Amino acid sequence: MKTNTLLKSYLAFSALYLAILLLELETIAGFMKPVLILLLIAAVYLSASFTSKKLLLIALLCSWIGDIILLFADRGELYFIFGLVAFLISHLVYIFLFNKQLKPKKDHNRAIYWSGVTAIIAYLMIFLSILLPSLGELTIPVFVYALVISTMLLFALKGFLIWQKPASWYVLLGAIVFVSSDSILAFDKFYSPIMYNSFFIMVTYILAQYLIVVGILKLNQKK
Repeated sequence: MKTNTLLKSYLAFSALYLAILLLELETIAGFMKPVLILLLIAAVYLSASFTSKKLLLIALLCSWIGDIILLFADRGELYFIFGLVAFLISHLVYIFLFNKQLKPKKDHNRAIYWSGVTAIIAYLMIFLSILLPSLGELTIPVFVYALVISTMLLFALKGFLIWQKPASWYVLLGAIVFVSSDSILAFDKFYSPIMYNSFFIMVTYILAQYLIVVGILKLNQKK
């Protein structure tokens, strides 16, 4: 019950936060941003125990640290890099988490799997071909980050094909939206400014974290 209440509180608080962003009240939004992931952390912490619970909490904690660091990104490139590292670790933990969930011993649909793999590789190649010329000293960090988020999406796809529905849909859609959020951020910073960039980055980020958390909680519900 407490977990469901906190998840609803997260959605309500997120809606208020996004409205503040649209109104361009950056100072207020800056104070509100750290609360977002804390609500998800509390929701997971108060949920029933399950095998991958600690991994989910670590992934969320790293994301929260990344959120805090990126609040100071306008003060220097170093803050952006440290924020990137925090989210990189978060994605790596999500990969381990998804892999830990890959339990059912059944064949997946190979046609869907390889179509998904092809789409992920195509995304990665297009993403890098557009951004690499303008990355400079950040070429290697961004390349590694893009590779990691693509791998995270791949593991979500593998899980989608064998996990129970609808939980698997939540996780896959969350991973897709997370990649979208990171892509918007990268294109805005390194390629061309995007109108309402903060809003689009955060609405996708907020939705992604929510979908992944709900999906993992549903996968581990005790029958």
